[in-house]
Order: sequence, then structure tokens, then C-alpha cells
Amino acid sequence: MAKQLKKRAKKLVPENSFEAVAREWHIKFSSKWTAEHGAKILHRLERDIFPWLGQRPIIEITAPELLIILRRVENRGAIETAHRLCQYCGKIFRYAIATGRADRDISADLRGAIPPVKKRHHASITDPKAIGGLLRALKGYNGHLITRCALQLAPLTFVRAGELRKAEWSEFDFETAEWRIAAHRMKMRAVHIVPLSTQAITILREMQALTGDGKYVFPSLRSLNRPMSENTVLGALRRLGYAKDEMTGHGFRSMASTLLNEQGWNRDAIERQLSHAERDSIRAAYNYAEYLPERRKMMQHWADYLDSLANSHSNMAIKEYA
Repeated sequence: MAKQLKKRAKKLVPENSFEAVAREWHIKFSSKWTAEHGAKILHRLERDIFPWLGQRPIIEITAPELLIILRRVENRGAIETAHRLCQYCGKIFRYAIATGRADRDISADLRGAIPPVKKRHHASITDPKAIGGLLRALKGYNGHLITRCALQLAPLTFVRAGELRKAEWSEFDFETAEWRIAAHRMKMRAVHIVPLSTQAITILREMQALTGDGKYVFPSLRSLNRPMSENTVLGALRRLGYAKDEMTGHGFRSMASTLLNEQGWNRDAIERQLSHAERDSIRAAYNYAEYLPERRKMMQHWADYLDSLANSHSNMAIKEYA
């Protein structure tokens, strides 16, 4: 069988080259990813794999050959990228097996050949007194109103940075006090409900007067037709004096997760509100409203708790603007 596959592959090299199979795989499964994630996968393959292996018949590529390519990536310090590329290649090889163009997944032979990635934690502030200072700094941000409102909404909703900056007015329902983010915008590809506290609605009402006629809640400062830049919130934190090892946009999620767990809220409700990975993708698609009554109480409690921190320790100096 293997000999027959190799013989057939050599006759159809253009169709059975690694690049051809990879692009076919990418198109086949792109609907399962966000457009941004799909573009990132293709860019990595085009930059680091295709130039060396792209034109080779996929069935002829060996594990040592693939390792040489991945080592190039590893040697420039991008160990995490090397691991991700190995994972992508594994999926491509398995797709090639399923479509009769390869007989085995050679990436499996490279297990342990690339050094493990050192676990990184997103910088976050979890000390209550320091959180109070941060919240007062966010409220006192003297930059653009759109940026200030995004900064203030981030800790109240603790969604991912991309979900916040690409928020659309059509996703909000003030009557039910819900922000319902469509599946195609979510990392886990499942609808996500964010119960809105009264504090969050107050901020959104302020924004509605400014950007409510457009698509995006937080449009780009240069064009109302594009969402806010991914560097806007991060840049604002830096201007407020918070270094990258102190606080990041993702840090609001870590902040909420840490303190809500410490306060004794249901861990499963917290995880659902964080929209963390669900092992069963089908279950995730249908259980987006799981623990919703408890999550509503939790989100209002969280907003009230943040208010109490912001209003206490008034004698603490707010970090001066850089």
C-alpha cells in the first residue's frame, strides 16, 4: 500500500506537494477558526515551512527534515512558534493520510525533540489596594474618551482584548442587560454571554452617545469603520505608568479569576464566564448560558467590589502619567 501511495504521489506532485495539501487543509478547516487566527496559521506556514518543504511531495518528507526546519525557528528564540508549527504539520500530515496522499504522520516522531516552552503568566495586578489605584488611574485617564471607556469596561467584563475592541452595538441588549458575543468572534467558537452590571451599562450609555450610530462600540480613532487598534488599551496602560511586567490587557482576566476564586464563587461559573476551553466542543456550543443566574449575581458583585476598591484608600497616590 505504501509503495502504491508513493507511486501515485510522484505522478501528482503539484497536487500532493506539502504546500498544496497544507493550503487545502487550511481552506477545509478555516471555518472553525476566527479570521485572525486562520490568517496567523497561514502566515506562519508561508514564512517558516513552505520555503523549504512546500514543493516536496508530502509523502517523501521525513521526520529529520521537518526537525531541521523547526530547529531554525527554535534557534531564533521562537520555541512556542516551533511547537505550534509542529502541531500544524501534524494536522496536515493526518489530513494527507485521510485523503490518500501520505501513509503516516512523521511529526509524531518529533515528540520531545524541541525544548518545552517555559510557561508564561500574563502580568496582572491582584492585590486589592493596587487594584484600587489602577481603577482610579483608568478613570482619570486624560486621553481620548473612547480609550478611557474601553479601559473602564475591561475590568468589569474581563473578556479577551480582541472581543472588547471589536465589540459591536448589535451585540448589546440593555433590556436584558446582556452582551451576547457571536460564536465567530470567540476563540472557542461558541456564543458567549456577558451579563452587564449597572456600572458597565453606565459606561456603554456614555459611549452610545458618541459611537452609537456606527457598527463598533470602540472604533478606531482614525476610522469609524474599523475597530480600535489592538495596541490602544496596552498603550494607554503604558502611558499611565504600568510597565509590561505589571499589567497587560489580558491581566484583567487573571485579576477577576484570581479574586473571584478567592471569594468563593463557583469555579465552574467563573470558568464559563471567562469562556475558557471546553473539552467537549459540542457541549460548549449549547451550554453558553450555563450558570447564567449565578453569573449575573457574580458580575454585579464584581462591579460593586471594584467600586469599593476604587473608592477606598483615597490617600494613595495614583501613578503619575508617563
